[in-house]
Amino acid sequence: MSISFKKIFDDTQTALKASPDDAIVTFAASSRLAEGLRCEVEARQFRFAVDEPVALGGEDSAPNPVEYLLAALATCQEITYRLYADALGIPLDDVSVSLEGDIDLRGFLDVDDAVPPGFGAIRGTVSLSSSADDETLLRLKRAVDRHCPVLDNLRNPTPVTLRLDRKASRAAA
Repeated sequence: MSISFKKIFDDTQTALKASPDDAIVTFAASSRLAEGLRCEVEARQFRFAVDEPVALGGEDSAPNPVEYLLAALATCQEITYRLYADALGIPLDDVSVSLEGDIDLRGFLDVDDAVPPGFGAIRGTVSLSSSADDETLLRLKRAVDRHCPVLDNLRNPTPVTLRLDRKASRAAA
């Protein structure tokens, strides 16, 4: 690919330093429960599905929300490694991330109020192919872990506001 990630990184960094008010970008997604537990999601021009495994009542027709969360973290790490390796002049031939997380279903299914419904832990491995030495790769890892947006959202509380909007019931119409 002929895109210079370093140039994009440097040019964007320079522009944001000159005009910090332009730094805030808003990403959006919307979803609608389709049939059973399958959801249809839209984000920009993309459409994708979310479902649950059969054991949790779904049709297993698509990844479930927590699998997308793991995918979001894995891909954000990979992208951030690519950008920061180029920005820092660190050779990087390949990067891949594999993750797994543990959820105690007692929290999700209201069996035990003391059990949180989300991941209790997420573990993973970042695999790099690079001619750089170990110290340089650790410097890259520190930069990535400091600047990866999804990792930041998972490690630090993010204020979330969900408003309830009641619509007319089809049964009442």
